Amino acid sequence: MTFEEILPDLKQGKKFVRSGWGGAENFIKLYDSITLDDGQELQVTPYFLINVTGDGEGYSMWSPTPCDVLATDWVAVND
Repeated sequence: MTFEEILPDLKQGKKFVRSGWGGAENFIKLYDSITLDDGQELQVTPYFLINVTGDGEGYSMWSPTPCDVLATDWVAVND
């Protein structure tokens, strides 16, 4: 799939990965809120995180490159 095709699903909280990524990248996900220690949820400027460890624990900020935006190898990640 293309980035344009997955963007609506990213906005709905689904996870995606490029099949062309051969490294430890497991998925990207779009976030638009954060939960504080007291349980309060705050709306924030949307941002992407990429899971880089495989166990759901290690995340880094992620911005799509032109290659990512133009790629046709995006696939959904099922939980």
